[in-house]
Amino acid sequence: MSPTHVVVLGSGFAGLETAFALRALANPDRVRLTLVSDRDDFLFRPNSIYLPFGAAEAPLHVPLAKPLRRREIEARVASAEGVDTERGVVHTSHEPVPYDHLVIATGAAMRPEEVPGLAEYARTVWTPGQLHALGEELQWVAQHARHGRLQQVLFLVPPGNKCAGPLYEITLMLDTWLRRREVRDNVQIAFATSEKSYVQAFGPKLHDVVAAEFAARGIEGRTGVEPDKVSELEVAFTDGTSHEFDLLVAFPPYVAAQRFEGLPADDRGFLVCEESKREVLGHPGVYAPGDAGDFPVKQAFLALLQAQAVAGQIAADTGVHLPGPGFEPVSMCVLEMFDKATFAQVPLSVTGDPARPVVVDPAKLDAYRVGTSAAWRLGKKALGTYVPGRFRAGLPVHAGAGWDSMAFGLRGATRWLAR
Repeated sequence: MSPTHVVVLGSGFAGLETAFALRALANPDRVRLTLVSDRDDFLFRPNSIYLPFGAAEAPLHVPLAKPLRRREIEARVASAEGVDTERGVVHTSHEPVPYDHLVIATGAAMRPEEVPGLAEYARTVWTPGQLHALGEELQWVAQHARHGRLQQVLFLVPPGNKCAGPLYEITLMLDTWLRRREVRDNVQIAFATSEKSYVQAFGPKLHDVVAAEFAARGIEGRTGVEPDKVSELEVAFTDGTSHEFDLLVAFPPYVAAQRFEGLPADDRGFLVCEESKREVLGHPGVYAPGDAGDFPVKQAFLALLQAQAVAGQIAADTGVHLPGPGFEPVSMCVLEMFDKATFAQVPLSVTGDPARPVVVDPAKLDAYRVGTSAAWRLGKKALGTYVPGRFRAGLPVHAGAGWDSMAFGLRGATRWLAR
């Protein structure tokens, strides 16, 4: 019998974790793997928050040719242009690629055009280039402040954003960065979000931490406000208020990076999936882990968990492994502040309510933990080394002795440094 052919679209967290986890479960004689991506490297996006403050970009990129070759995964650098589910073929910018199972992990993109003026007048935090450009703006803010010219920096989260955590991090990091340069007194920092609470998806404990940090650091914060339009020096909100700025930093609304005709999707192009298996509804053998799927929160840790569930399901379908438990949405994140960090472990439950699509799972409140300490910065640095290192070796993140050690350390730290 010829091996089952699994095609993975995308080389982000979900795509690579699916491919490497499936290879760990199934040899090439049982499962043939092909990765199709428009880039030949992996970008460790969580640590791109350091770029505006002078960090080097090169360590964030992991070349993929060697690890894919080592794991006998065929690599095709091409863009996916469409899927024919009846014939089992992916159409790419180079040639058609047939499949038995398909994993769509093409991720998300930004659509600032949803807010008039946002694309023209805001610095956004998504690509490394945008973050480098923001760093240049922050240098000018510090320079003006050093010469006694008051600066106003406004951070903005409009509706449609699926995970604003990085913007909170950059806000708090900016406060510390300015204080170390002794120019904080001449910079007013404000944060306005359409969320009903700070980092809404991750519940009241994280909201309380952010609210306390904003108060202690003199950051003006507002929740539940939606921008109506942005002009050169001002944001007008739908409630009739406005806020002036010298620098506007925004995390725009999310949309699917690519739409696939013929597959069910929500109004933003995210593929509608069965919650546990992440299988696209009505299309057996087609999966959408990570940001390409319709899970309401877009975050790297959740993408890895979804990818593990997909790899386990495909391995079970091909008869090489027993079925796994499926996707259980428990998020873990570390909120960087430069002088300390906040860790959050958040079991999530999908509500079906567009205004509040996820909540902390009421059945798992004992697993909901949040803690702030300078020690959590070490944990973030460890993850920033561990995850790229695993992908550089062609190995899944959530597997092996390395992950067992990391998980053991997290459990111990959570017990002492979070509640």
